[in-house]
Amino acid sequence: MFTGLVADLGTVTAVDATADGVRVAVRTALAPDISEGDSVAVNGVCLTATGIADGAFAADVMHETLRRSSLAGVREGTPVNLELPLRPADRLGGHVVQGHVDGLGTIRDRREDGFARVVAIQAPPELLRYVVETGSIAVDGVSLTVASVTDDAFSVSLIPETLQRTNLGSAAPGQPVNLEVDVLAKYVEKLLAVPR
Repeated sequence: MFTGLVADLGTVTAVDATADGVRVAVRTALAPDISEGDSVAVNGVCLTATGIADGAFAADVMHETLRRSSLAGVREGTPVNLELPLRPADRLGGHVVQGHVDGLGTIRDRREDGFARVVAIQAPPELLRYVVETGSIAVDGVSLTVASVTDDAFSVSLIPETLQRTNLGSAAPGQPVNLEVDVLAKYVEKLLAVPR
């Protein structure tokens, strides 16, 4: 389990694509805290570290993950948001994030609003049903508060800290982003649908 509070902005240093999937290597200041077998959220996708060397970790990305997430598009040099799993004694400063991407959104536009930047993200209706104004959503693994919702998109407002510490600071229109809706909304929906 994660919180959506990015711990480091890592850099993809290698992408090895084969017919079986993709192995990525990511350079990060978090490498000394990662062991083989540990979970690491990469742009909101929970991956398992398969090796650690020279300040970087490697992880395998299977076809299912490539189909559901933006990781299919990462290249050498791509900046990625990184977070290590929550420990029992840690503060839950963001919201409950599983690292299970629900689908892709696309940056529609962005505009400055004082020191903040408002980013509109187009999303499919099957995800937008779980998005509510002032609710939580993870975008590329970043825990954010929803500012507004329309029929085909939602917007978030990013503070300077988020713009500087995450890859959302350089997100441009047309760019795909990983979306994870609040898992509590999905559980509530399922519970309400169960006949009693």
